[in-house]
Amino acid sequence: MTALDLILVVAAYLLGSISSAIIVCRLMGLPDPRTEGSNNPGATNVLRIGGRKAAAITLLGDSLKGFVPVLACHLLDRSAPVFALVGGAAFLGHLYPVFFGFRGGKGVATALGVQFGWSWMIGGAVAATWLFMAKVANISSLAALVSMLLAPLYVWLLWPAPELVVAQVLITAVLIWRHRSNIRKLLSGSEGRISKQPDSD
Repeated sequence: MTALDLILVVAAYLLGSISSAIIVCRLMGLPDPRTEGSNNPGATNVLRIGGRKAAAITLLGDSLKGFVPVLACHLLDRSAPVFALVGGAAFLGHLYPVFFGFRGGKGVATALGVQFGWSWMIGGAVAATWLFMAKVANISSLAALVSMLLAPLYVWLLWPAPELVVAQVLITAVLIWRHRSNIRKLLSGSEGRISKQPDSD
């Protein structure tokens, strides 16, 4: 790994550590997402406590945290292992942000940003799966889990670099772990539905 590669990895983690949910809620005068709703600083909880506009801005911010560092890898013509490390660093930054006491979100939007950064086809396949599952099941966490479980397959089919496949498998495993409370609710039938979230500020 070169010095430039190391800089890209560290920068990706630091960018991932910027919590879009917390910043958006502060700027819009909303409660801290770490202490309201599900206590998760992510777009779904911001939707719950602040409405669609705040959630959309949060979703965009979280996605860009994953997309921008990987885009830099394209522009700088880095190798597949660097793409994998940079994507993983951005994802971990969101989960364990150094600027916010290492207490971050569950990582779905940032992971999607990483996937779009790797390849628009990979990101598009994951996003299409999420949208389909969200439409059918009307449960955000289930849509996220199914789309991310299929993500390693999409990476293998569309950019079969071993490093990227391994990185996506690890990202998926961590996402499942971070969603363990949601999985328990899904199994008990108590998980909230998307349509029950507030639809305005």
